[in-house]
Amino acid sequence: GSKWDIEKFTGSNDFGLWKVMKAVLIKNKCVEELKGEAQMPASLSAVEKSEMNDKAVGAIILCLGDKVMREVAKETNDAA
Repeated sequence: GSKWDIEKFTGSNDFGLWKVMKAVLIKNKCVEELKGEAQMPASLSAVEKSEMNDKAVGAIILCLGDKVMREVAKETNDAA
């Protein structure tokens, strides 16, 4: 596997640069989740969509600083 580092988003660093998060979602095969469930391929089952959402939320949360994480930890989807 490859190793990559992403600076945790703290609210005071450059969010524009942090948007590389999309690359993390692509790597984790959950970038389709960014479209929202209604826009996801119809070929995906409800379980697959739910798993993709969980992967996306988890990947995003792991890349947040403590303060920002506390603010968004209660969210259940990546769009929120």
